[in-house]
This record gives sequence, structure tokens and C-alpha cells, in this order.
Amino acid sequence: MAARVDPDAALVQALRQGEPAAAEQLVNTYGDRVYRLAIRITGLNEDAEEVAQDALWTAARKIDMFKGDAAFGSWLYRITANAAYQKLRARKGRQHELPWEQLLPALDEEGRHFEPMDDWSPRVDEHALQGELREVLTTAIESLPPDYRTAFVMHDMEGLSNPEIAETLGISLPAVKSRVHRSRLFLRQRLADYMNETSEQSRS
Repeated sequence: MAARVDPDAALVQALRQGEPAAAEQLVNTYGDRVYRLAIRITGLNEDAEEVAQDALWTAARKIDMFKGDAAFGSWLYRITANAAYQKLRARKGRQHELPWEQLLPALDEEGRHFEPMDDWSPRVDEHALQGELREVLTTAIESLPPDYRTAFVMHDMEGLSNPEIAETLGISLPAVKSRVHRSRLFLRQRLADYMNETSEQSRS
């Protein structure tokens, strides 16, 4: 079986050797992707820019801490996600965010989720609704508590694995799964509520 080759091997080597152009290459390669992750977690341009700069600087200055167990891009993503998570948790005045208790799903005596949810998925393809649904979803994601928002964004929007998220946030694997699951239920319910409202308005 062939050994995995990191596509960023040359960049990593340049960073290790302190080559003058390495930092610029790092920014050109990952700047946009790092910022995208940061803005999805923090929700604010100013915070995202600061997180992206800090993450890229950290990766360049602490490149010797990269052991090559995972791809360099994954390592950098974890640095970014952790920095964004810490920024989000430290932010003051988060009145718009929900207490985590509101994300607890309703369970029956056997631990199964039983809250009924209308099947509104066929209407998602309606062109007029797509922009509105994106706005509703964005607002709902921003209202998630930091712990849940970070796990959801990392898993469902950025495609990181549960073990990677657990390592980044310093939490257990079951905790990651729980946060992602509860976030999905909450977001689906928010979208369902909106769809039900628009259906009622169209009938009135």
C-alpha cells in the first residue's frame, strides 16, 4: 500500500526551513479557506479576520509541532476552529444565543426522539423560498450556543470527522455526536417552523 503523500509537503518543508516566501504561500493557499471557517463559527467579519490571521501566524511559527499524522490542511483547520471557538466563547453580550437546554431533544422513555416534524422538504426546491431559507438557516446557526455552533459548522459545513472535532475542542466523541445531533434537530425545527408559517400565510 502506497504511503499517503501530503499535497502541502513542499509548503511544510518551506515553512520548516524558514524560507522568506513560505508565509506568503501559506496565506495564498489557505487564507480564504481559513477565513471561511472562522466567519462561519464567529459570525463576525472582524473576529473572523483576527482568527484567520492568528491561525496562519500560529501555523507558521509553530510548524515544528506539526507531526504529519494528518494532512497539513486538517491540522491548520483544527488550529483555526479552536481559535474561532475560543473567540466565540469569550465574546460578550451574547443575548441572542439560546441556552443549551433549549437544544435538548424531546425523548421518550426509551431515549428515542419523538417530537413530530412536518415533511416540508419537497418545498425546498421552490426558487422563491431558497434565499429566504438560507437567511433563516444562517440566523438559526448564529443563535446556537458556541459549543454547538462550532461542532455543527466543523462537521456539517466543513466536513471534519468526529474524532478531529473531539481532538480540537478537547471533548469526548459522544459529546461531539450529541452536539451535532442536537444542532441538526434545532435547525430543522427552525426551518420547519418557518415553512409552516409561510404555508399558513399563503392560505390566509
